[in-house]
Amino acid sequence: MIQKFANIFEIPDLRKRVLFMLGALAIFRVGAAVPIPGINGDAIRAVFEAQKNSLLGFLDIFSGGAMSQFSIFSMGVMPYINASIIMSLLQGAHVIPYLDRLHKEGELGRRKLNSLTRYLTLFLAAFQSFGLTIAVSKMPTPGNIPVVSNPTWDFYVVTVLTLTAGTIFVMWLGEQMTEQGVGNGISLIIFAGIVDRMPSAIRNLIQLVHLEEVGLLQALFLVAALVAVVISVVWVETAQRKIPVQYAKRVIGRKMYGGAQSYLPLKVDQSGVIAVIFAVSLLAVPVTIVQFTPSVAWAQKIMEFWSGGNWIYQVLYAGLIIFFCYFYNSVSINPVDLAENMKKSGGFIPGIRPGEPTAKHIEWVLERVTLGGALFVAAIAVLPDLLRQKFNVPFYFGGTSLLIVVGVALDTMGQLEAHLIMRHYEGFLKKGRIQGRWFNVGAQ
Repeated sequence: MIQKFANIFEIPDLRKRVLFMLGALAIFRVGAAVPIPGINGDAIRAVFEAQKNSLLGFLDIFSGGAMSQFSIFSMGVMPYINASIIMSLLQGAHVIPYLDRLHKEGELGRRKLNSLTRYLTLFLAAFQSFGLTIAVSKMPTPGNIPVVSNPTWDFYVVTVLTLTAGTIFVMWLGEQMTEQGVGNGISLIIFAGIVDRMPSAIRNLIQLVHLEEVGLLQALFLVAALVAVVISVVWVETAQRKIPVQYAKRVIGRKMYGGAQSYLPLKVDQSGVIAVIFAVSLLAVPVTIVQFTPSVAWAQKIMEFWSGGNWIYQVLYAGLIIFFCYFYNSVSINPVDLAENMKKSGGFIPGIRPGEPTAKHIEWVLERVTLGGALFVAAIAVLPDLLRQKFNVPFYFGGTSLLIVVGVALDTMGQLEAHLIMRHYEGFLKKGRIQGRWFNVGAQ
């Protein structure tokens, strides 16, 4: 295995991509540690420590701890993700004909859509930065220590501009990682922020065991449960439903073509981590809105509801994940196009007539496969709160974080695998298990 990883650095192009990716992640981690002037770091860290098991604490994990330090990258990639959701929903619902035309124009249309997404990101970043700045300046803290020592208009203007510029830079950095690195840049930035918190979580668990606040058997049970969840996530993320495809024999000139058997691979969890990230981003919208008036009674009730400790929140979260799993499939997979392309190349599904019956069969299989994957992802996502409520787990066991980490790791490994095999190097996995298995979960 060490030799297989060493092969990465023997290929000049792949070595350049990997080093660029690592350098970009290092830049992001440095920026996440640079605080904005005028902030009482101890006071805001105390607030997030008290809210570590709420949605606010989870958003801090998404930003790699930047939000709890109120650094220049506090907003992270959330405005960009929200903008991508809005653009995807507008395209999927066919609300704006202009967006539909751009979607069908190929590469040129994709570039225009990306530009519109960036402009929308700029607007959302400015809006959310202003709300976050207002909330921080009025945020109640343990001991009533003010987070902002001198909240003047100069502080508001400079902070909003800094947070907005930080979000735009992180968005640009993620796009550069996608183009010049390995894997999806935005997903890797979220991945880096989550992984950065794992050593401290392990250290906290060891300290709890040492202080006898957690029994050794309980700790071993939690570790075993974590390993079991990781194995199940890997199994589902790589699972496929293979639809057999038969190609008819055709005589062209003096040669005979076709007659081969193949299959159409449909992943159980086609959306990967995209559905989870979209659901969390959408749940963060009410939190952003109430930040403008955090001391009002109705705003406090919304924050209490959005803390994630009630079953309505869990059902809503799971429902959004299931919805985005189906929505992503509807955008990325078109059964009609698949059936038409199959018919043009002389292929057919045994027992199914070509054309519309084939499209309906593919859609029928896709809907049922997606349901199983969506229910699994939703179950893993709500696991943390269930553990805290039923088993009184004394630390944050992040099912959603685990889904993102495993999903992004599998996607990145798959792309490295493709680069190695393309250049006739031995990959990380056994031969014969790569074709049709790996997809770019962040590409759209």
